[in-house]
Amino acid sequence: MPQVEGAVVALDPQTGRVLAMAGGFSFEKSWFNRATQALRQPGSSFKPFVYLPALEMGIPPNQRLLDGPIEVQTPQGVWRPGNYSGNFNGWVTMRTALQKSLNLVTVRLAQEIGIERVAETANRFHVIPNMPRVLSMALGAGETTVMRMAAGYAAFAAGGKEVTPTLIDTVQDRFGRLVWRADNRRCEGCSNGPEAAPPRLVDERKQLTDPIAAYQIVSLLQGVVQYGTGTRAGAGLNRPVAGKTGTTNDYNDNWFVGFTPDIAVAVWIGYDEPRSLGSGETGGGNAAPVFHDVVAAALQDSPPVPFRAPPGVALVRVQLDNGQTILEPFRPGTENAARPPMENSVISSDTPAGVDSNLGGLY
Repeated sequence: MPQVEGAVVALDPQTGRVLAMAGGFSFEKSWFNRATQALRQPGSSFKPFVYLPALEMGIPPNQRLLDGPIEVQTPQGVWRPGNYSGNFNGWVTMRTALQKSLNLVTVRLAQEIGIERVAETANRFHVIPNMPRVLSMALGAGETTVMRMAAGYAAFAAGGKEVTPTLIDTVQDRFGRLVWRADNRRCEGCSNGPEAAPPRLVDERKQLTDPIAAYQIVSLLQGVVQYGTGTRAGAGLNRPVAGKTGTTNDYNDNWFVGFTPDIAVAVWIGYDEPRSLGSGETGGGNAAPVFHDVVAAALQDSPPVPFRAPPGVALVRVQLDNGQTILEPFRPGTENAARPPMENSVISSDTPAGVDSNLGGLY
């Protein structure tokens, strides 16, 4: 019997229907459902909810941000977060920062747009309600559940529409009459005769973010799987996959949350009583392969489906920092603007003597 526990949620991003859920290794061993009841730190799997509000503000994916040392004054002293690698990359694009899961860039971006905006985004996507307004939250120091993360990422795949997880499809009385239905989409033309045009389901779900920003974050998360920390999640699937790894301080929690146009899957691995999984045990190494196997089994008989670009998005061919060329999605009017590096004036460059470093190695 393994000591390490885990949880997986797979749901349909178009309806919110929970397709599969595992709350632990053995129900006989423990009735505790880690998919819905366990509050754990998401680590860097939270970072898309920092980058999304920046995209909503019109900051493009090729905006250059500084990956360098940073100090933040807190009531407990000076906080000096660091990257997982311990290295600095200088000026990098927003895309590269998410692909490499660079903590220092994420903290700077959270400062630039305001941690209040990050907290509002986390609440809007029902990931972390009432998130504390401190910069460490941008690196996933808050707490959430596997189910919430799956639904939050599913909203990206649904074009920014709200996704509400449901475990029950319908309720009928003893005569088979419909009492309640989870899917409340309005069907236009369902009552027409057989000679009429095909009926159409009207999606009236709440729009959590605009479709262009949602598509931009989908594109960035595809880069994570193609070139970044999540390559093991999409290896051999031969279909578009987007997602993000997450590893908390001391390797306590491993995450991978991702999606295709057909399915969203969140994976968490860790001990019930938080302690280290071991040096080097990361979400990209442990949780991403679980995601891969779940998606491979769920979609093995279905053809690959591309992520559809929304109307109005500007797709421009650009060269990435690694030399690859891609079609980068831009908000109209931002694709040709000059993008000078962004610096934050509140960052201190001097280290006060006698203040210990508070490591922020969330990855």
